[in-house]
Amino acid sequence: MTTNTIEDAVRRVVEYMHINLGQNLTIDDMARTAMFSKFHFTRIFREVTGTSPGRFLSALRIQEAKRLLVHTALSVADISSQVGYSSVGTFSSRFKACVGLAPSVYRDFGGVQPGFPSTATRITPVAQSLSLRGRIHSAPGDKPESVFVGLFPSRIRQGRPVRWVTLEGSGAFELRDVPTGTWHVLAHSVPYTQQPHSFGSELLLGQSGPLAVHPGALLRPVDILLRQVDALDPPVLLAHFGP
Repeated sequence: MTTNTIEDAVRRVVEYMHINLGQNLTIDDMARTAMFSKFHFTRIFREVTGTSPGRFLSALRIQEAKRLLVHTALSVADISSQVGYSSVGTFSSRFKACVGLAPSVYRDFGGVQPGFPSTATRITPVAQSLSLRGRIHSAPGDKPESVFVGLFPSRIRQGRPVRWVTLEGSGAFELRDVPTGTWHVLAHSVPYTQQPHSFGSELLLGQSGPLAVHPGALLRPVDILLRQVDALDPPVLLAHFGP
């Protein structure tokens, strides 16, 4: 089986997820759409996207909720139901954990978080004050503007990163006091002229990891190439931050 065949199968499932966000989708439903056994489907989906089918679906639901909150006048309860949640409370808690703001607050601020929380307030064991250095690159023709680089526990850009930095375009970065654990270095760039909540085709993404950090670890510099977003990339869930 070729790589293209596998990717085509996963793309079918991602499209199926988009169409049925409000439905109770099961792994069996997705595996049938991909035309693989349940076990084989789960494995190839994670290999292609970097995360599980369930987490990818959950991320798509939150992404759609972000769009509806900014672009429609639907109530939070209606949006919750439309993206597949039976409980408004569960939806609101999940949204805040992923995006960083409660749904109503996200709507009030127009999809922009006013400033980003200082990582100094996050209590996490530090591996002997290690720093991770790297460089953000972009392909010819791409012009990244505000670049966000964060340290996350998974491939999904959600919640508060344990360490983060912003750059004015491509270039060198440093994440200081890297905590112990296994992390993904995730970067994304959104043009200033683009609506921050839309995160559309102009979004540029890059990643490195997983990176295992422990006391005495040697953290080699990482190079991250930003590329245009693809349907197989897990959505960016954390709110765009403003001044």
